[in-house]
Amino acid sequence: MGRPRKRRMVDFEHNVRHFKPSGTRLNELEEVNITIDELESLRLSYLEKMKQDAAAEKMQIHQSTFQRTLQRTVQKIADALVHGKSIRVEGGDYTMPGKDGTGPMGQGPVGGQNQGQGRGQRGFRGGKGAGTAGPGGECVCPNCGHEQAHQAGVPCPQVKCPECGTAMVRK
Repeated sequence: MGRPRKRRMVDFEHNVRHFKPSGTRLNELEEVNITIDELESLRLSYLEKMKQDAAAEKMQIHQSTFQRTLQRTVQKIADALVHGKSIRVEGGDYTMPGKDGTGPMGQGPVGGQNQGQGRGQRGFRGGKGAGTAGPGGECVCPNCGHEQAHQAGVPCPQVKCPECGTAMVRK
């Protein structure tokens, strides 16, 4: 068993969660998942124009971890752009300012996902190909833990938990 992933510090609010090529229905597209911490590495490097060592320090991770995270993010985005895949932003191992799950300006985790823990799923999701979740599986509520069977063609985040109303995530 490997070492547990260290949570990354994410200090921005991101409300847009899905990007797709125009002219194609979402259910017809393969999907690439970019985690919140991967997006933060991209933001710090390319928008804030921070050097890797300073950005890694801000995210409270080692510089080599930051470099691998950034490289993985750029590869995922390139794959989506070149092959016409949609990009979903969700999940990851992250903590918002205060390290207690509170977000920027005390507003909680980004977009209501990963409530309380600042943590979610990580990795790829999408249609045909390696690293996909596939048609089966389960959706789980990150807030109360309620689980239900995944409905093919309906992304879990579009399903609201019948117990507490929180957007579900893929298990």
